[in-house]
Amino acid sequence: MDKIVIIQGPTATGKSALAVELAKEFNGEIISADSMQVYRSMDIGTAKPSKKDRDEVPHHLIDIVDPKEEYTAADYMRDGLLKIRDIRSRGKNVFVTGGTGLYIKALTMGLFPGPKGDKEFRELLKKEALEKGGLYLYNRLKEVDPESASRIHPNNIVRVIRALEVYEAAKRPISELQKEHAASGALFDALKIGLFIERALLYERIGKRVDLMIAEGLLNEVKGLLEAGYSPGLKPMLGLGYKEMIGFLEGRYSFSESIELLKKNTRHYAKRQMTWFKKDDGIRWFKPEEKKDIIGLVSEFLS
Repeated sequence: MDKIVIIQGPTATGKSALAVELAKEFNGEIISADSMQVYRSMDIGTAKPSKKDRDEVPHHLIDIVDPKEEYTAADYMRDGLLKIRDIRSRGKNVFVTGGTGLYIKALTMGLFPGPKGDKEFRELLKKEALEKGGLYLYNRLKEVDPESASRIHPNNIVRVIRALEVYEAAKRPISELQKEHAASGALFDALKIGLFIERALLYERIGKRVDLMIAEGLLNEVKGLLEAGYSPGLKPMLGLGYKEMIGFLEGRYSFSESIELLKKNTRHYAKRQMTWFKKDDGIRWFKPEEKKDIIGLVSEFLS
């Protein structure tokens, strides 16, 4: 089974810099696990690695689709598996880094396929959500699959509908089916390294990162995307940094308010990332300054 090293954790913890250092130390190449960095022309708001870093170490699955194109976790899994095979065939080590937990899970464990969707039933559920409210569907899910309901936010109508759709098709909770899929085993021998920073310091780093994005021209990047014809309603345009700048351009709040909102939303995102990663007992957690320990662990794992 091929070995891969994964560097994961919340935003602004220094994952990208650590991955570059490790890849240089251990003859490696980097696969991004970031659901926003796949999009071309979205550079500042997605905090893509610098040209210098990308020149020093090959990075993969960055700038591979246009913002108007759909790109799913299944697409990422397919592309990621091909890249791992290619990198390993050239005798290089693989370092996966990013904060999109679903992408990392898809790459290491595969995706739970689930029963084929029933479009008619899905549309019925959407209609019920509009007529009776999302909480009505969420309460239905709590009755048939309380475990899934405990993991899904009541406002996440898409996931609530999918869980109900699976239950309708399989007559079994999606949580049960997912456990069976997970038990089928990992696709790789993966060393999972998590980076964490105390909350106050992390929030300070998030604030500085946002200020740097603004200074680098995030607003102009968003203007350019809109002028190129990309709709504000596109999925990537609803990502952090882009939706806040669009809100300013549409006059919903002032520029200073949009910056503060971006900082607030990024803090909330970092909190959600930690909630996701904490569910994985296989992650070995380190502070960024514990670099020597991380290098030692990677050396032992790859030897």
